Amino acid sequence: MTDAVINLDLPGPVVSRHQHGHFAEHLGRCIYDGIFVGPDSPIPNDNGIRLDVVEALKEIGIPNLRWPGGCFADDYHWKDGIGEDRPTVVNSLWGDVVEDNSFGTHEFMRLIELLGTEPYICGNVGSGTVQEMSQWVEYLTRGDDSPMARLRRENGRDEPWSVKFWGVGNESWGCGGNMRPEHYADLARQYGTYCRDHGDNTLYRIACGPNVDDYAWTQTLMATVGDLGCGCRPTDHFQGLSLHHYTFGRSWEQKGSATEFSDDEYWYAMANAFRMDELISRHAAIMDVYDPTRRIGLVVDEWGTWWEPEPGSNPGFLVQRQTLRDALVASVTLDIFHNHADRVFMANLAQTVNVLQAVLVTDGEKLTRTPTWHVFKLNQGHGDGELLPVAWRGDRAVRAVAHDGPRPDTQLPLLHASATRRDGRMLLSVTNLALEATTATFDLRAARPPSRAGNC
Repeated sequence: MTDAVINLDLPGPVVSRHQHGHFAEHLGRCIYDGIFVGPDSPIPNDNGIRLDVVEALKEIGIPNLRWPGGCFADDYHWKDGIGEDRPTVVNSLWGDVVEDNSFGTHEFMRLIELLGTEPYICGNVGSGTVQEMSQWVEYLTRGDDSPMARLRRENGRDEPWSVKFWGVGNESWGCGGNMRPEHYADLARQYGTYCRDHGDNTLYRIACGPNVDDYAWTQTLMATVGDLGCGCRPTDHFQGLSLHHYTFGRSWEQKGSATEFSDDEYWYAMANAFRMDELISRHAAIMDVYDPTRRIGLVVDEWGTWWEPEPGSNPGFLVQRQTLRDALVASVTLDIFHNHADRVFMANLAQTVNVLQAVLVTDGEKLTRTPTWHVFKLNQGHGDGELLPVAWRGDRAVRAVAHDGPRPDTQLPLLHASATRRDGRMLLSVTNLALEATTATFDLRAARPPSRAGNC
C-alpha cells in the first residue's frame, strides 16, 4: 500500500498545454503516406492531407506541431517547397530517398488550420543563411506589401499566418552542423536578431539546447543571457532552450527490439525514461543561475522511445511497433513534464505518424491509434491546469536498475503521479511501472473539494 497527499487548494504553476506537443519530420512515412497522400488519392483528403489523421489528432487536442525536422530541417530550403515548379532533392539523412517537396509551407499551414493547432517551424541554421530564415518569417507572418508578402500572395495566400514558435536550428551539436557551443551561441544571437516580429506576430525563438546530459552546452548558451551591451533586452535573442532525450534499452548501441524484450530490458527502458526527471532538474538548475525569473522556457522538442527498426524495413525510416511498454514510457514522461511546470514550457513527441513512438500508424486506407495515442487522450485535461503537488507519505517501492559504464544505479520509483486543477475540477494521472498490480491511496485535502476528481 502506497499513500500520498494532494492539497487541492494550494496554488501552483500552470501546466502549459504545449507540453503535449508533437513532431512531424520528412522521415520515412511520417509526411508522405502518413499525413499527406496527395489530392488525387482515393483516401479522403483535403488538398492531399489525410482527414482521418486530422480527426484522430484533433481527438487528443494536439496543441502544436513541429516541422519540418529534426535533422531534415538543417538540409531544408523553404523556397523549394512553394509555388508550382518545385525541385526534387535527396533526403540523404533518412533513407537516401528523393524528396519531391510536394508537402511544403502552404501544405503544412493548411494542416495546422485543419487541426486548429499552433505551428512550430524549425529553421535551417546548419546549411542555410540568416537571410533565408529571416525571409521565411516574413513570408509567413508579414501583412503589407513587402517582397516576401508579395511572393506569398503570388502563391495563393493573401493574409499572413500567425506563427509564433521558431526553432533556431536543430541539434547543432550534431547533424545540424557539428558545432561547438561557443560558435552556436553566437549564431543563436545572430539569427535571433534577424528573425523579427512582423505586425502582431510575436516570435518565441527556441535556441538549440543540449544533447541529453551536455550540461556545458546549456551553461554556454545561458551565459549569453546577460548584459550584452547593446541596449536590448538579453532574452530578445531567444525565449526557449531545447532539450533532446530518447528512451531505449541497455544502451544507444543496443537499443533492443520494440516487441521482443526481457524483464531486464524492460527495466533498462523504464530507468532511461525516468532519467528525464534528472535531466530537466539539472539543466533547469543551470538555467536558474542566469535566468532566475524563468522567462526562458525549457522545450523538450524531441522525446520518446527509439528501438531497433522493424525487421525488413528501410532502417532509415525508423519504423517500430508498439507495446504497453511504450505507453508506460509516455505516461511517466508526461507525469515528469507536468511536475516541472515551472520550467518546461513545451515538449514534442517523436514522431506523429509511422515513425518512432508514433501516436498513429497508417497502412493504405487503414488508420490505427497506438497505445501512446491513448495515453495522450487520458492526459489531455492537464493542459492549462494548475499543478497540484503530490506528496508521497513513507517510502515508495523502488527498483534498482544497474547501468553499464560510470552511471550509478537508478533507484526507480514504481509509482508516479501528476495532478492538476482547472475550472473547479481535478485530474489525477497515475502511472504504475511495476510488473504486477499496485494499490495506492490518495488523500485529497481542501477547504472545499472540487466538483469532480478525475481519472487514474
